Amino acid sequence: MLDKVDIGIICAMNVEIDGLSAVMEDKKTLNLSGIEFICGKIEGKSVVTAVCGIGKVFAAICAQTMILGFSPEIIINSGVAGTLTNKLSIGDAAVAVNAVQHDIDTTALGDEPGSISGLNIVYVPTDEKISAQLADNARKIGLKCEMGTIATGDSFINDNAKKVEIVNKFSAIACEMEGGAIAQVCYVNKVPFSILRVISDGGDDNSHLDYEEFKKLASGRSIQIIENFIKNYER
Repeated sequence: MLDKVDIGIICAMNVEIDGLSAVMEDKKTLNLSGIEFICGKIEGKSVVTAVCGIGKVFAAICAQTMILGFSPEIIINSGVAGTLTNKLSIGDAAVAVNAVQHDIDTTALGDEPGSISGLNIVYVPTDEKISAQLADNARKIGLKCEMGTIATGDSFINDNAKKVEIVNKFSAIACEMEGGAIAQVCYVNKVPFSILRVISDGGDDNSHLDYEEFKKLASGRSIQIIENFIKNYER
């Protein structure tokens, strides 16, 4: 194990995390499991950041490697997402109270949709205190923020019918491609965690167009929330 850190931040893409690396002091870079981990100080807190890549497998590899290598006190998955509710529009924030993997399906064996074999749960709960602090920091910078279920799957949701299906099955407020996998790894390892996402698209038939136009705006807002969270973080 390397140096123990206070906070681990995992994002799927560089655009979602570059702003944090830019303000980090005393930086050190390490490559583990094919992933670049950047360690340093932000607002006096020891932080490690990583770009895991897109999808659940990359996300899980990154989370497990971060836990074994840096033993973070907490982990946050941050970035952009599609909205699944009319309460959230592009640029608004979503914070998970729990995470679900909408593409897990062993219903043919009698399980509930999304049930994680071995854990036998559908919804993985986030840490209440971390989630509350993330939402509070989002609102402090003037963003609308909703808390609820964030749904993860290995598909970019670009279909009205699929969007409705995920909402009907899981009552989720946002969809993305990494958070549920990171949640499962943190849950198994007993590491407190949460998921922050800023809305980049509508998760509908036009989501690919919105995503390309608004991912930079959404990423910038998520970085701003994380910076404020780190500054004010108390465990």
